[in-house]
Amino acid sequence: MLVFETRLPRSKRVVDLGILLCTAPIWLPLMALVTGLIKVASRGPAFYRQRRIGFRGKEFMIFKFRSMHVNAETHAHEQYVEQLMMADSPMTKLDASDPRLIPCGRFLRATGLDELPQLFNVLRGDMSLVGPRPCTVVEYQRYRPEHRARVNAPPGLTGLWQVNGKNSTTFSEMIAMDIFYVENRSLSLDLGIIWKTFPAILRQTRESSDAVRARSGKASGETVACHTPSFERLGERI
Repeated sequence: MLVFETRLPRSKRVVDLGILLCTAPIWLPLMALVTGLIKVASRGPAFYRQRRIGFRGKEFMIFKFRSMHVNAETHAHEQYVEQLMMADSPMTKLDASDPRLIPCGRFLRATGLDELPQLFNVLRGDMSLVGPRPCTVVEYQRYRPEHRARVNAPPGLTGLWQVNGKNSTTFSEMIAMDIFYVENRSLSLDLGIIWKTFPAILRQTRESSDAVRARSGKASGETVACHTPSFERLGERI
């Protein structure tokens, strides 16, 4: 029986820990601020844990800031994700109309602040700063064998998919980007993805705001063209 190494590569660990230590004066106070915001907005714990699939298929518990009401139902979301996978439709979130979100939940999710506690997953060695997003156990069970190649790189807080369309891309496009990263990962590619993450978050926040305005009938009616880059040139663009 083959046994796969599930520890993160040493070079990746050195880069991850170096960046985290240098930026700790920024993200630690920010996490304290978000914790207080959640406590004011909703009763219950500020943090949320969920089982995810990590490097080489190893399961781990991911940390997130809670953006939904305590004991919120998750079956509908699982069905929604399955439908997107089967139809190969853009991976649009339900956030604009999701009643499970706490008052500040939509903002936390749009800005990616709900993912900040995953920095502790990076410190623990469960994740890296850059890599394919770790999927849920249910999603992984629905993957075809070729899809599972995306776990051959350590899961990341940000990645190629996040900075190249994310919600405007289909499931197959996401898989293609993740496998491209697996086959071409390097320090220069990681640094390029980190550099492009913050502009991508700003775009995602704006798109989320537009979706909320459109749902409330206050949208201007303008359409925004989305462009998904050619996978063959992704390395050049990063």
